[in-house]
Parts: sequence; structure tokens; C-alpha cells
Amino acid sequence: MSKKFIVIVLANLILGSVQLAEAQQAKKVPRIGWLSVTSGRTPRHDAFRQGLRELGYVEGQNIAIESRFAEQKEDRLAEFAAELVRLKVDVIVALEPPAIRAAKKATGTIPIVMRSTDDPVDTGLIASLARPGGNITGLTSISTELSGKRLELLKEVVSRLSHVAALRNPTAPDAAVKWSEAEVAARSLGLKLQSLDVRSDDDLERAFQAATKGRAQALITLRNPVFVFNAKRIAELAVKNRLPVIYDDRNFVDDGGLMSYGANLADLYHRAATYVDKILKGRKPADLPVEQPMKFEFVINLKAAKQIGLTIPHEVLARADKVIK
Repeated sequence: MSKKFIVIVLANLILGSVQLAEAQQAKKVPRIGWLSVTSGRTPRHDAFRQGLRELGYVEGQNIAIESRFAEQKEDRLAEFAAELVRLKVDVIVALEPPAIRAAKKATGTIPIVMRSTDDPVDTGLIASLARPGGNITGLTSISTELSGKRLELLKEVVSRLSHVAALRNPTAPDAAVKWSEAEVAARSLGLKLQSLDVRSDDDLERAFQAATKGRAQALITLRNPVFVFNAKRIAELAVKNRLPVIYDDRNFVDDGGLMSYGANLADLYHRAATYVDKILKGRKPADLPVEQPMKFEFVINLKAAKQIGLTIPHEVLARADKVIK
């Protein structure tokens, strides 16, 4: 066997190995880690997937999604976040505050796409909206900053409103920020704000009793998973106690609540896909500005209004994005 032949064979073997390695690399499918406190997929999760499809990502073909649902048990989020880190996913999508905090604790290197309820700068998630720094970027729904708008709407629909109760979870990491924002807004509107502390669903009945005993004329919720998971129960208690309630999320109204005003969360979930796309194409989370909502929703449930004997003024109904009859 000639030396020339051996050289040719070796060259072909090396070339073949290189081509195989390149092919394997080309076939590598990026993996998204989806971390959620919910019990499973919702229409909002589907909005995120739709956003991916519009950007050319097809699950099972050129993208894989590793989903971890905590089944409404926040204490499981840390375990699932650590699991996604061990799987070495390319990016973690955490579109709920408890999931964001769990992901942040689990990794300082894997990019995280968030959807923050509060100002993510005030809560220490990022350095600034324009240049987040670190490994977290995404969107904020500015729910807390909209407390004043919700109180204004309550004042428009409840005659001679002067006393509003607020459902809040004092143990939440963002409790102080939420309460402070709502209290300042209430004071500017000449309203007395009563705190109703709810740490779990077992406290809801007592909270409504306290509101009635304190002669509250209406109620506002300061967003927390306890309230999100008990939307129907809160709507039932509102009817039972004949209390008008305004929420930050239309899902509460779909579940029987009276009114909601807040960011269109489906739109934010949809837009989160663009962050994943940019990160997978090499952009660093630290350099991707955090975006605020571009769409807001004001939803009214006339059935709920009738149940508590409340008449919604026509001028308020005219401003609603959706009226449930």
C-alpha cells in the first residue's frame, strides 16, 4: 500500500469526520425551558407559541420546549428551575413573577425572558429598562403602576366612593411596593384604603368579612398568585357581600368578576417570543431593553354588576374594550 494512498484515505476520513461534526452541529435544536406556576397550558401560553411560529420556529422541528408546570405550588418552582439548568436549555422563559425569582436564583448565566408585574428595576431584577445587565430581560406589565387608574374607574362606577379595601398578600416579596403605590394613588383621589391581608385561600372569607365590617364600598386586588388561583372564589364572595371589585387582569372578569383594567397579557406573552428569537441568534439579555405594554384592556361584566345591584354609567361602558353580557 503506497504512502500516497494512505494519505488520501486519512484525508478522506478527516474530511468525513469534519462533515459529520458539522452536520450534527447543524441539526442541533435549540431548547427553551418554560417555567410556570400554573397547572398547564393556557391561551396565553399558546400566544407565546404562536409568536414563535410567526418567527419561523416549529416545535418538534427546529425548536424544543421543556415545560415545567408547578401546579400552583410555588415551592416546586425552585426544583423545576434547577432541573432546567441541569438540562442546559438555551433560554428560560418565566412569564410570572414567582417563576422569574426561581429562575434568577437557579442561574446567573442562562438567559431568562421574564414578564414582570412590578417595576423590575425597583424589585432588583435588572439594572435598568434600557440596559438590563445580567442574564434577565423581557417585558413588564406595570400592573402595580396602574393601581391609580383602577381606583379612578371604581370612583366612576360607585356613587360617592370614599372607602376602598385592598386584597394583598403581605408575605409576597413585592408586597410593600404594591401597597405603597396603591396607597399614594388612593390618597390623591381622596380615598381611604383598607388593607385586607390574605396569605392563602383560607383567608379570603375573613378578608371579605373585614371589608364589610369596615364599611368598605368597593375592593381592589393587588396582584398575587393567591388571587389569580382563586378568581372564581373571589367573584363569588364579591357577589355574596355585594362589593364591586376591580382587577388587573381580564381573566378575573371571565371568571365572574366585575371589572378589570391592565395590560393585555396575551400580547405580552406573544411578544416574549421575539426575545427568545434574538437570544437564540446571539443577542445578550444584558443589552436587550425591557419593554412595557403596548396594549391595555378594560373589561366589564354586566352580569356581575346586576348580581350586586350596580349600574355601570353609559360613559364608562362606552370606554370598555369588552362588555360581557
